[in-house]
Amino acid sequence: MDRKAHWETVYTTRAAHEVGWFQPRPETSLQLIARAGVERGEPLIDVGGGASLLVDRLLDAGYGDVSVLDISAAAIDVAYRRLGGWANRVHWLVEDAAKFEPLRQYALWHDRAVFHFLTDPAERAAYVMVAMKAVRPGGSLIVATFGPQGPEQCSGLPVVRYAPSDLDGQFSAGFERVESVEEIHTTPGGAAQQFVYCRFVRR
Repeated sequence: MDRKAHWETVYTTRAAHEVGWFQPRPETSLQLIARAGVERGEPLIDVGGGASLLVDRLLDAGYGDVSVLDISAAAIDVAYRRLGGWANRVHWLVEDAAKFEPLRQYALWHDRAVFHFLTDPAERAAYVMVAMKAVRPGGSLIVATFGPQGPEQCSGLPVVRYAPSDLDGQFSAGFERVESVEEIHTTPGGAAQQFVYCRFVRR
């Protein structure tokens, strides 16, 4: 499976507000970012951010150093065009999160629904190593995945479902969990999906 080709097809054939993971306001992510205590001028990265509205809300809140990474150039283009004149305030990165080579360190790494698509243990290990390089000591890592009662597939692809303790096991080499939150996400089609969000601190 060519993951990049899959997501390019998704974002060139479906409107951003029609995909199952669309959120009009990413409230849980915003609350966790606020509790992480990141200063407005510190660097943040939204991994798999694509067409998400999180970047809009972060700019609205006054964060001045925001990066958005997504494997799909089409997804990035949706957000870029939506932001208009504000788009140039954002660092746009078309990259596979598991192969990303960060050139800087971030105060906060946010990922809603990338990690659970990594069904190969080697890819998960690679992702964790990338995150360890990218997040500065004392920085925050927020990862959201489908929970134990969440769907077994998304967008036609298999996923791995996690409880907070499962995510601990994935990230324990470099991170310590400080909180977890469950969210029931309602898709545009009306389906209810269990998500688990965990906030970690980089040792």
